[in-house]
Amino acid sequence: MRLGVLDVGSNTVHLLVMDAHPGARPLPAHSHKVELRLAELLDEHGAVTDEGVERLVTVIAGAVQAAEDKGCEDVLPFATSAVREATNADAVLERVRTETGVDLQALSGEDEARLTFLAVRRWFGWSAGKLLVLDIGGGSLEIALGMDEEPDAAVSLPLGAGRLTAGWLPGDPPQPDDVRALRRHARAQIARAVGEFTRLGAPDHVVATSKTFKQLARIAGAARSAEGLYVPRTLSRKSLEEWVPRLATMTVAERCTLPGVSEGRARQLLAGALVAEGAMDLFGVDDVEICPWALREGVILRRLDHLPTTGA
Repeated sequence: MRLGVLDVGSNTVHLLVMDAHPGARPLPAHSHKVELRLAELLDEHGAVTDEGVERLVTVIAGAVQAAEDKGCEDVLPFATSAVREATNADAVLERVRTETGVDLQALSGEDEARLTFLAVRRWFGWSAGKLLVLDIGGGSLEIALGMDEEPDAAVSLPLGAGRLTAGWLPGDPPQPDDVRALRRHARAQIARAVGEFTRLGAPDHVVATSKTFKQLARIAGAARSAEGLYVPRTLSRKSLEEWVPRLATMTVAERCTLPGVSEGRARQLLAGALVAEGAMDLFGVDDVEICPWALREGVILRRLDHLPTTGA
């Protein structure tokens, strides 16, 4: 069967079309992505602006048409931190439902962490042992740890790269005092969560997902995406410690020239690097392996788990 997963994130609205059935690896068939930057379309009260809602409705309607064009039997729509934390979230969801017919579900941060963990577990399998999974999105940082397909601990922290850039790093390049203040803030937030995980014992394998980690790994020398999904890609804390000071002195235009860094994400890269470095340091992690699967794949896999294994 062909399924679409519609991810309304803080940075982008992304429709991923996949051919899938229970017991098989989902295969991507089409990707439709629009950079909306919803997290930046909020007013001073934390509500999505009228312009933001109009743009969101238009983009979702386009994604629904794309899903229909590609023959999707069903679309699984969800929204993450930018929508769930908006002060007018219920009104936004109702407007989307009324004007597009899409029943957009706002995932909790813990649900994000758990579904991402499921995707990582399925990708690496049981032989990976106890997994620690780190995922930096536009609005939040998800952390999950466990031996099984359901993590034993899962948290979401308000440390997304887009959120932190907008709130802490206004300059281009940012002021050194702003960078230091963000570093302190991010580490203090992460440190509060560390104890919940360390009491469960050390992980056997540490994995990172998300565009932020992929771009950081790429500028640190990891293989290009064109070389395929199955090429191992890692990011070391040592590399991050070398890159963070360099990123802090770069303008957005200069970051755009780095390998694998898109124009839309360049502004957020420093904030993401500070969070990644802080998480790896506070959890005592020297290296992370980059997983190509994350939240969208987790949503698809969970849906497949609830389908009958025959006649799919």
